[in-house]
Amino acid sequence: MRGPAGKGAGEVSTRRLGRQRAPGGALLCSSVVLVLGTGLGTSAAGGRLAAPPEGLVHPAEWPQVPPAIARDADLEARISRLLAAMRPEQQVGQLLQADIAHITPDDLRQFPLGSVLNGGNSSPGNNVFAPPREWLALADRFYEASVDPVQGPRPIPTLWGIDAVHGVAKIPGATIFPHNIGLGATRDPALLREIGAVTALEVRTIGLDWTFAPTLAVARDVRWGRTYESYSENPQLVRELARQMVLGLQGEPGTAQFLDSTHILATAKHFVGGGGTDGHDEGDNLSSEAQLRDIDFAGYPGAVAAGVQTVMTSYSSWHGTKMAAQRSLITDVLKGRLHFDGLVIGDWNAQGQIPGCSNVSCAKAINAGLDMFMAPDSWKGLFDNTLRQVRTSEIPPARFEDAVRRVLRVKLRAHLLEEGKPSLRPMAGRFDLLGSSAHRALARRAVRESLVLLKNRDQVLPLSPRQRVLVAGDGADNIAKQSGGWTLRWQGTGLANQDFPHSESIYEGIRAAVVAGGGTAQLSSTGSFTVKPDVAIVVFGENPYAEAAGDRPTVQFSPGDKSDLQLLRSLQARRIPVVSVFLSGRPLWVSPELDASTAFVAAWLPGSEGGGVADVLFRAPDGSVRFDFRGKLPFSWPRTPHQSGTADGEGSERPLFPYGYGLSYSSSLDVAPRKPQ
Repeated sequence: MRGPAGKGAGEVSTRRLGRQRAPGGALLCSSVVLVLGTGLGTSAAGGRLAAPPEGLVHPAEWPQVPPAIARDADLEARISRLLAAMRPEQQVGQLLQADIAHITPDDLRQFPLGSVLNGGNSSPGNNVFAPPREWLALADRFYEASVDPVQGPRPIPTLWGIDAVHGVAKIPGATIFPHNIGLGATRDPALLREIGAVTALEVRTIGLDWTFAPTLAVARDVRWGRTYESYSENPQLVRELARQMVLGLQGEPGTAQFLDSTHILATAKHFVGGGGTDGHDEGDNLSSEAQLRDIDFAGYPGAVAAGVQTVMTSYSSWHGTKMAAQRSLITDVLKGRLHFDGLVIGDWNAQGQIPGCSNVSCAKAINAGLDMFMAPDSWKGLFDNTLRQVRTSEIPPARFEDAVRRVLRVKLRAHLLEEGKPSLRPMAGRFDLLGSSAHRALARRAVRESLVLLKNRDQVLPLSPRQRVLVAGDGADNIAKQSGGWTLRWQGTGLANQDFPHSESIYEGIRAAVVAGGGTAQLSSTGSFTVKPDVAIVVFGENPYAEAAGDRPTVQFSPGDKSDLQLLRSLQARRIPVVSVFLSGRPLWVSPELDASTAFVAAWLPGSEGGGVADVLFRAPDGSVRFDFRGKLPFSWPRTPHQSGTADGEGSERPLFPYGYGLSYSSSLDVAPRKPQ
C-alpha cells in the first residue's frame, strides 16, 4: 500500500496518492537463494532464464493444502440470502475500497462501497497526529453510513483496512515493534505470534477490522527499498514466521478465538514474487516457474493453512505480466491448489498498471481472480465502469458472483454484521492498551532478540554500567530513525521524539541502564566531549524510507556522506573503544565502519523500545550478564559495495558474513570482519 493525501511533490511515486498507509534455536536451513549483483533473472549457473509462454503455469506441480476452514453450509446459505437481497449497485460496491482522504461517510450513502482504508499519509481530518478517539469516531461514521437504510433492504457494513505492519504505528502512542527484518533475526516463531496478537488488540481499540500484513516476500536483492518488510532471504524461515504472525493476528481457525473481538483480519502480501525482482520496486521477476514456486511462493501455503482471510496482489510482474492480471497464479494456484476461499485485493491503484486497463476501468483484473480493487482516489469512476461491465457480462456473472461471495464470506467470518458500530465493540476505546507496559515489554524483548553481534574485538561487550559512556551519532536520540518507514507517516520522515508517546530512544535506554549501574552517560551527536569517556556508543545508519524511496543502485552505506565514518575514526584515533549500533532496513556494505569499530551491532529498525538495545549491551549493576545476543543474520551481509543479493551459490562471491551468522557472549569467537578479497 501507499502514501496519500498531502504527499509532497518530491516524494516517490505520485500515482500512489490515495493509499497511505509489520523459538530461538537451530537454523531452519541454509539459504537456497543463489542471486548476486544484478539480481534475479539469472540461474545458479549465471545464464538468463527463458521467459515462459504467456500465462504458462503448471498448477498440478504447485503445493496443495486442504481448506483451512471447513465449508459451512449455513454460512454459504446466509451469503446466498444476502446476495439475493442486494441491489446490483450494492454488489458492485463490495468490490471497491477507497481511501479516507478521498471519500467521506456521506459518499458511502450514495456509493455503497465494501471497504475503506487509510494509506500511509491518510488520517482523520488529515491530521497525522490525530488522537485515537478521532479514529474511533470516524470508524463509527463510516460504519453508520454503510448501514444507512438508504442503501436498500440489506445494507452491508464496510471494512476498514490499515497498514499495521510493525504494530499499529499510525497511531501516536501505539507500540512500535521491530520491522520484519529484525523479527526474522529473532528466529522466534512464538514471539511473532505474540506480536500479532498485541497488534490486533491495539488495532481493535480504534475500531478497525483489518491489517495489510504480514508481508511474505523472500527478498533476494537488498537494494530493494522494501527489504525490511521481508523476514529473510530464507524461504523456510519466511514460511514459519509468517504463519505464526497470521495466527497471532486472526486467532486459530476452528477455535472460539478465531476473528473474535480481540483479533483482526490479516493479509498475506504481496502475491507473488516482489522479493525476486532486480532491486527495483514494482519490478519484473524473471525467475523460472520452479523458482517462483519454491522461493517466492513459500510463505503462502502456511499462511493459507493458518486461515488468512485476505491476500493482496503485488505490483510486480512475472516475465512482463503484472501479477494482478495473472489468472493462472491467482485463480488456478492460490484459489485452486491452496483452496483459498477468502478475498484477493489489489494494491493501491494497481489495476491501472495492467495493459488495456486504467485506474478507473479494469475488468481484466476481476476476470483474473481479483475480488476487490484498492481504488483510493479512483473509486468513483471504477464503480461506474465495473457496474457497466457486470451488466454487459464483460465480467462474467459467475466470476462476479464469486467475487462478491468472497467479500461477504470474509465479512461474515469476521462477525461484521453482528458486532455493531465500532465504538460498541468490546475492545473499542481501550486506549490504555496502546503502548501499555505489557505491550512495550514484549516489543523490548523483540528488540533484544533481534540484535545481531557482528564483531566484538577484545570482548569489549558486554559493557560495565559503571563507566563514563559517550553516546554519539545522529541515531542515538532519534525515535523516528530507529523506527523507519510506515511510522506515523508513510515514509516515516519529518518527525520528532515528542511525536512518540510511550517510546524510548536508544540513548534514553542507555542512560537509564548506566545511571542504574552507577555510571554516567553523555549525549553528543557529534562525538564531542570535555572529559575522555571510557567507551563510546555510536548509533548511526539509514534514514527512514518506504517502498521505492528506498531503492538504491548499490549496497554501499551512505556513499555521498562519510560523516559517520569520520566520527568513528576520530574516536578510534583517541584510543576510545567504539561500539557501533547500526540502524538499517537491510544489510549494507559497511566494511570501513566495521574496521573503525571495536564492536559492531546490527540493530535493524527496532521501533519504540530503545531500551532493548541497552539491555544487551550492558551488564547488570552487579556485573552479571542480563541478556546475551540471540539474533542471527536473516540475510547474508555483503562483502563488496556491488554485492546486492544473497551469495551462497556455487561460483558466487561469498558474503562477508553468511546467512545465520551472529556472535554471542557465550561464543568462543572473537571475530573481526573479513577483508574483501
